[in-house]
This record gives sequence, structure tokens and C-alpha cells, in this order.
Amino acid sequence: MIFVTVGTNEAPFDRLLRAAADLPRTEELVVQYGSSSVRPADAVTFDFLSFDRVVEHMRRARVVVTHAGVGSTLVALANGKKPVVVPRLKSFGEAVDDHQLFFGRRFAGAGLVTLVESPLALEDALDGEHSLTALKHGAGPLALDLRRFLEEKTGRSTTLGAISP
Repeated sequence: MIFVTVGTNEAPFDRLLRAAADLPRTEELVVQYGSSSVRPADAVTFDFLSFDRVVEHMRRARVVVTHAGVGSTLVALANGKKPVVVPRLKSFGEAVDDHQLFFGRRFAGAGLVTLVESPLALEDALDGEHSLTALKHGAGPLALDLRRFLEEKTGRSTTLGAISP
């Protein structure tokens, strides 16, 4: 299953949802579309979901596709997923600035996410490994900082690939 979430931002993210709608379907597609007007045909769609339902869908998914929001990205990581992130951009009226682009690039550089700067490249990004089991313990300073943060918040001592509910 592919889970696509645009988060809780009040701005639409139709660019991402159009790309999700154009994906060839070989598996279930679940989409949280928020304020967006696009609803991919033959997908299970929700406007907004509770945190628990988002986590449930992320855990079930083979791959999580999300805007490059800090909250959505960290929730995916905390649930053992290496998300595909598509930054919202100011030039399309999707965000007030391009902070998601900078965040996505930084996390991609650390090997924590698969960054898709253009939704046109989404299909190619869905191939490959999307769990954190392949992430090495010493993946770099950002991964180390993230691991410490998650351990502090969850009360568990673990590697990113072994974080469990």
C-alpha cells in the first residue's frame, strides 16, 4: 500500500496529488488530501485523519509519500519508514517560504528520506528501499541527532531501524 499525506497545512498541495493520481496502480493507494481539490480516482481518500490513524496507515504502508513537513517526516521515521518527501513550494502558493525544500535536502543528504523536488519524478522514487532497517547506526550527525531526539521522546534506546511502537 502507498500512503500519501499532505499534512494539516491549510494550503492545497494539488501538484503532489495530481502526481499520485497518475501513478500506475499495482497496489492500494490511500490519500490524506487536506485542503486540496484533487482526489485520485480509485484511491481511498480522507480530508484529515487523527494522529493515530496517520500512524496506522504509515505502519501498514510499503511506502509513505508526504510533503516535506517536519511533523509528517518525523512520524514516518519514528515508525520505521524512510519517506518519499515532496516539498511544498512558495512559488506555487503551497507554503509561505521554501523551508520544506531546505529541510528535505538536509534529510536526503543524511540518507533519511528520498527527496522528490518535482512531483513528475514521483513514480521513479517509489522503487527501492523505504524502511529504515538499511540505515546504518553511524549514518552521520543528523541521524545521530534525530536518534537522540526520538529516544528522548519515546524513552527507548534504539537505532532508527529498530524503532517500534
